[in-house]
Amino acid sequence: MLSVFSSPGHYVQGRDATAALGPEMLRLGLTGPALIVAAPSAERLLSDTWRATFKAADTDYTVHRFGGECSRAEIARITAAAQNAAVLIGAGGGKALDAARAAADDLALPFVSCPTAASNDAPCSALSVIYTDDGEFDAYQLVARNPALVLVDSSAVVQAPARLFSAGMGDALATWYEARTCVAGHVKNMRGGASTRSAAALAELCHRTLLADGPAALSAVRQHLLTPAVERLIEANTLLSGLGFESSGLAAAHAVHNGLTAAPQTHDFLHGEKVAFGVLTQLVLEGAPTTELNQVLEFCCTVGLPVTLGGLGLPGADLALVRTIAERTVAPGETIHNEPFLVDAPMVADALLAADSLGREFSPASGG
Repeated sequence: MLSVFSSPGHYVQGRDATAALGPEMLRLGLTGPALIVAAPSAERLLSDTWRATFKAADTDYTVHRFGGECSRAEIARITAAAQNAAVLIGAGGGKALDAARAAADDLALPFVSCPTAASNDAPCSALSVIYTDDGEFDAYQLVARNPALVLVDSSAVVQAPARLFSAGMGDALATWYEARTCVAGHVKNMRGGASTRSAAALAELCHRTLLADGPAALSAVRQHLLTPAVERLIEANTLLSGLGFESSGLAAAHAVHNGLTAAPQTHDFLHGEKVAFGVLTQLVLEGAPTTELNQVLEFCCTVGLPVTLGGLGLPGADLALVRTIAERTVAPGETIHNEPFLVDAPMVADALLAADSLGREFSPASGG
């Protein structure tokens, strides 16, 4: 099996980075009319800067208001709006970027990723997560190319709600735990090849950065302050996690997220919040030592990530619903089957309930 490492063509991050968007695109040869698929918050925050930066680059652009869900219907609307575009730009959170990326792939256009929150590791990847219009996980769509440019405006990121930043840490937390499982099992990564040592090292660096800087960075973001710790966490949530998951692989944690979407009560919770509980469930499933479980529990509680089913809107451990979640988690093709042992729904149901019990014992205030 060949080793495969995937990455965006260019990565830019820093204070007021949006002002450089037009010139950076011009430098990379991304010319012609652009369609910006924008979340409402991104448009409110950046519309004046877009006007100035594209004027500086002598580039025409239009804005398509993202509908809120990365569904096949929304992707079709973007595709229709982009018929005269030469490049697509996604601006906002993970779902806006995923929808714009999928539409760019459908049209064989270059894609520029401009996240305005460090809420997940979607910006750098060639993967879009597709949901139904009702918010249930539908499928992973692997596109042909990673973004030509990823531009992260740190000034915009610290204006977003701190909960989004925390959720990004939940998504990034899974990177190392899933990567090490995939590397040890010699399974294919998201691009169909073996992991490289570089990908595994980046995943581990992501983990170390989270533990070292996560709490201090979240404290600063709660005050809308941009500090070196925040910059390091933005890089961890966005670049390190993105490269680590795509080029090493996913395992149980993200499959548990997908399973949780089968419960409508979880739809108001963020991707990274569900993934964080998926990490805890994966460690239970793998028989991880208590010291490692406690480290994850302590980190999650410190940065406001859920460690119980109750923390995800599922109090009372409804056994029938847990079984439904478990069945969805082990659906054919799910990444939980990258674990180095056979996994079935009863095993997952038990792991979900055991993880929930550990979370309630560790943090009684987290919800039952």
